[in-house]
Parts: sequence; C-alpha cells; structure tokens
Amino acid sequence: MGIKMLLWLLLVLPWVTLVFLDKDTVKRYMPVTIFTCLLMTIIFQIAYTFKWWTIYQYIVPWGYMIDVSFAYGIFAVRTLWIFHLTSHKFCLYVITNVVIDAFFAFIALAIMLPSFGIGAYNLLQPWQYFLVIFALFFIIYGFHIWQQGIFKAPEERHTEGESGGELKIRGSIRPRAKAR
Repeated sequence: MGIKMLLWLLLVLPWVTLVFLDKDTVKRYMPVTIFTCLLMTIIFQIAYTFKWWTIYQYIVPWGYMIDVSFAYGIFAVRTLWIFHLTSHKFCLYVITNVVIDAFFAFIALAIMLPSFGIGAYNLLQPWQYFLVIFALFFIIYGFHIWQQGIFKAPEERHTEGESGGELKIRGSIRPRAKAR
C-alpha cells in the first residue's frame, strides 16, 4: 500500500506545484509539456517492446508498460518548470537538463526504484537511458521554439522590409486583384 501511495503522490504532487506559476506561464509551456508526455509514452512503449526496463509496481492497469507517475507526473511537470526557469537561456537549459537527467538516470532509476521494488533496468544501462532522455530534451526544445513562433500574436511579427525580412500577414488572406 505504501508504494502505491508514493506513486500516486509522484503523479499528483508535481501538478500541484503549478499553482505557484501564473496562468500565462502555464499556458505558454503547456504545449511542450503535452508533447513531452507524448514522447515519453512512445519511449515507454519502445522500452516495453525491447525490454529496456521492467516496471513492478504501478497504479493503472497499463502501468506495466508506462510508468504513469513518472511520465505524466514528475517528468512532465519538471519539463514545464525547466522551461519556465531557463526561458531563452539555451546554455542554462542544457546544464539544467544534464544535472537532472544524470540524477534520474544514475540515482533515481538505477538505485532508488529497484530498492523500493518499483522497477529496474534490464537491457538498458543507466548511461544509455541518460543519452536517450538527454537527446529527447533537444527534440522538446526544438518543438518549443517552433510552437512559440507559430503562436505569436500578429503584432509581434514584422512586415517584410521592417526587420529581418519576415513577412507579416495582416487581416485575412485575400488574393490580389488582377492588374488591368
């Protein structure tokens, strides 16, 4: 019973921390958080297929494939917090991820989870998991930059010739009238 309660806390408590952020910050980083959940689901499916690790304790029926508390709790919310705290500072983003990913790969998942009987690495070594997750954060960063650009307000975009040659679309898109 204690392990299941711990897993529920690991799922719910990270989301509770979002009350310390303003609504606009949560809205700004929620797309990248949801994208992270999608990618973690894919990684867990690959891990299950190739037996990278085994999950012994879980809180949902499909938990033997996807550690819900980790993928949709700690990992998802930490992504949001990392983006909030390192916004537009790529070097700080990389350093923060190296430290946190190393902790998860070499301490939390390699030592703590097996000692609690929650899960264990099988065919994947901690350093390999570190590389997978670290590479994932570059994909996530690229997604964030992309989606941040497409969701800019029209006032934030520039017209061609004003700065950088970017094109601003004002109003609706209408075909040009033919010259006679």
